[in-house]
Amino acid sequence: MLYNDIKNVLPRFRFEGRYENCFEINSGNINSTYHLIYRMSDGTPREYLLQRINSYAFKDPVAVMNNIRQVSEYLEGIFRERGVDSTRRMLRVIDCTDGSALYQGADGSYWRAYNYIDHATAYDQVIKDEHFYEAGRAFGEFQKLLTDFPAGKLVETIPDFHNTLKRFYTFVAAVAADKAGRVKDIEDEIEFFFDRRKMMSEIVKELDAGRLPVRVTHNDTKINNVMIDDMTDKAICVIDLDTVMPGSALYDYGDAIRSGASTAAEDEENLSKVELDMNRFELFTRGFLSEVSGILTPRELELLPASIKVITCELAMRFLTDYIDGDLYFKVRSPEHNLIRARNQMKLLTDIESKYDLITSRCRDIAAEYTK
Repeated sequence: MLYNDIKNVLPRFRFEGRYENCFEINSGNINSTYHLIYRMSDGTPREYLLQRINSYAFKDPVAVMNNIRQVSEYLEGIFRERGVDSTRRMLRVIDCTDGSALYQGADGSYWRAYNYIDHATAYDQVIKDEHFYEAGRAFGEFQKLLTDFPAGKLVETIPDFHNTLKRFYTFVAAVAADKAGRVKDIEDEIEFFFDRRKMMSEIVKELDAGRLPVRVTHNDTKINNVMIDDMTDKAICVIDLDTVMPGSALYDYGDAIRSGASTAAEDEENLSKVELDMNRFELFTRGFLSEVSGILTPRELELLPASIKVITCELAMRFLTDYIDGDLYFKVRSPEHNLIRARNQMKLLTDIESKYDLITSRCRDIAAEYTK
């Protein structure tokens, strides 16, 4: 039973009320997440999220939680100064009984807990197009609120997370090692990334040269990391701050378009269903730039289209790297799952490339509208 998996962990946190039920949330690729239901003596429910942190993906869970605490407390301070009720605007860390943010189990596992935001949904896919505009606005607001937060205070919890040049070298090393004996069957896929290695490094080279600013970035801007209010269909909260660290706003923008403007789930096997939805691309771009048009530099605005290609190519390569390594990073449902994901993102990238001139033109026009 699910309860047996977590029953020894629950008493370690300052949950209010009596335990009643739990459900596993399967939308994420990395951590294991549980929705907990507690009940107060007067019948009032208390709901929480409990997560087991994937320590393969996050080598230093303590640093992850330190970043999350810093950013959360900073955002809460801004909301308080503005007289905004932050109850449903952000996740709050639920302390362990010893006052820490993490519980380490006897088996070495790390656990953390948050409040549960009710009457709101994190959609795995874009159900309504207006939700994607709201996601753009939410991630843009997140970027805007953290403009003055000193990025240097945050630890790079996954070193070189979006360093596509190093990602490519890791990919090359994985191909050479061939740990799972899978390389012989994917020669075309491997060549695909060798052909695009120069394009993938464009943003990281601009950062290294100081031509792009380093900002506090979310680094996982999928629509399921935005809570959409069930009544108003408005975005109310950005969640999953595990990868909040110094980076480029371009990565956040590009990853959001990659994940949300695709016409299919990222593990859709029928590649004829996979392409970039231009309407959704424009909606997110409008939402995002409505918040950050006065913050992004001219060079950042210029490279928005390139970021879509870079991030899509990077993730496709990461899926294929994990497949070659034997599925160590991403959770999989079958031995071919990471290969399916890689081919899916490769197809999406080729469609983005075919529409690139139009994407560039629309980015330029929308940016001009918000900078008048």
